[in-house]
Amino acid sequence: MNTKSVVIGIIVVIVLAAGGYYAYKSMGSTSAAIPEQTTPTTTTEQANQVQGQDVKVGTGAEAKPGDTVSVLYVGKFTDGSVFDSSGAHGNQPLVFILGSQGLIPGFQIGVNGMKEGGERLLAIPPSLGYGGEDVKDESGKVIIPANSTLVFEIQLVKVVPAAPAPTAQ
Repeated sequence: MNTKSVVIGIIVVIVLAAGGYYAYKSMGSTSAAIPEQTTPTTTTEQANQVQGQDVKVGTGAEAKPGDTVSVLYVGKFTDGSVFDSSGAHGNQPLVFILGSQGLIPGFQIGVNGMKEGGERLLAIPPSLGYGGEDVKDESGKVIIPANSTLVFEIQLVKVVPAAPAPTAQ
């Protein structure tokens, strides 16, 4: 082969590569115009979900419904102001049976699945918190306004597994 044939071959390859690149880019721009077929999360669905983020994953026993759990917590509004905490109660852990009545559902949903020693940040929508009702203290002062999104910093201190169900004989 002579040098002229090699140069022509290289030019042909470059022209073909440039043409292929141009065709690829023009096809890519038309396919980008087609919207993806995804199901968007509606505002209602988001309003009924607890948002949680593990700050530290624990290594102990996992909290499950029926277990007695002990947690330290700080409850805040979205502006960062604190409305309650275990520190305000002598730094004593809040002890409750996971899944029982008495605590807002969002708090229990957020604790479920944590492991001892773990820390989690929760955002609880009003629908899983106190809803459309003000929470007042004994004197009638509003502690938590209606329709408040609540933010909790939770540390799972202890899990006591539920007693096993008796077996039928």
